[in-house]
Amino acid sequence: MISLDQFIENVTHPAFKDFLFNFLKKKDYYFSGQYHGDFSKWQQAISALHSIRPPTTDVFSDLKSSQVRVGSGDELSPAGMKEYTIHLKKFMPWRKGPYEIFGIKIDTEWRSDWKWDRIKNHITELEGRDVLDIGCGNGYHCWRMSGAGAKTVFGIDPMLHYIMQFNIFNSYLMKENISVLPLKIEDLSDNLNAFDTVFSMGVLYHRRSPIDHLYELKSFCRDAGELVLETLVIDGEKGKILVPEDRYAKMRNVWFIPSELTLESWLKRCGFKHINLVDVRKTSIEEQRVTDWMQYESLKQFLDSDDPSKTIEGYPAPKRAVFICQT
Repeated sequence: MISLDQFIENVTHPAFKDFLFNFLKKKDYYFSGQYHGDFSKWQQAISALHSIRPPTTDVFSDLKSSQVRVGSGDELSPAGMKEYTIHLKKFMPWRKGPYEIFGIKIDTEWRSDWKWDRIKNHITELEGRDVLDIGCGNGYHCWRMSGAGAKTVFGIDPMLHYIMQFNIFNSYLMKENISVLPLKIEDLSDNLNAFDTVFSMGVLYHRRSPIDHLYELKSFCRDAGELVLETLVIDGEKGKILVPEDRYAKMRNVWFIPSELTLESWLKRCGFKHINLVDVRKTSIEEQRVTDWMQYESLKQFLDSDDPSKTIEGYPAPKRAVFICQT
């Protein structure tokens, strides 16, 4: 990973800076085989990538287009591109994207660019803002936030696998204003109040206590900060909530799926203001699907084959809403 010292220099909020200094004391544990048994395998794969195309300070990048791009296709020979692809595939499954690195297109499970396109014209412009992305996966949206001019972007996700994917790109881009760490939301300090914009996309339904999650998100925002909340919803009146008995779309860790009106009432109860529902739509099998870079089951396999308006368990098929509100 790129030295966290460089990122800390760009952080101005004292409590957040202290939090990062404390993380530095434990960093070696998080990036070790003790934290995840595959760490050495991923480290070796990154070293192999660097032996084919070493990191340099002048690599081309594009963080504003739908496909996050690093380098160009003429920097590797056909044999080098083939070998580079083999090592990249050691990091499968690739879920968030799309990416392109040295001409190799990584067709991820999710068209995460579609989600970004749905929100980018509704959020407060990120130019000069400090941003937190919770459950960021491999940092695809973090790169897009940086490309949109954010002063700093801090992403957290407990899956070291995804953080290592992020580090492949960061080892070439060497961005000093962006950091993604293998942390849970519980690892963040309470009442941090450090960020102008907080993103929670695809997280709320995984929380056993959604109200507590909303309060956590609020505590991370500065005064007059902005929350961008994207989550599963169901049709229905205020007060309606789906609580799956076991799995939802084959996911075990789905706890509460509210109606849009219910979620709006939760946000009001937690003290958010200027609450706007900016997008609602069903997730399509074109947006989430099996690819050569994610070869496990995906949305098509999670739906009833005879009635795709339902999940395989008989619940309403995934529909997602985006709320934007202020503290």
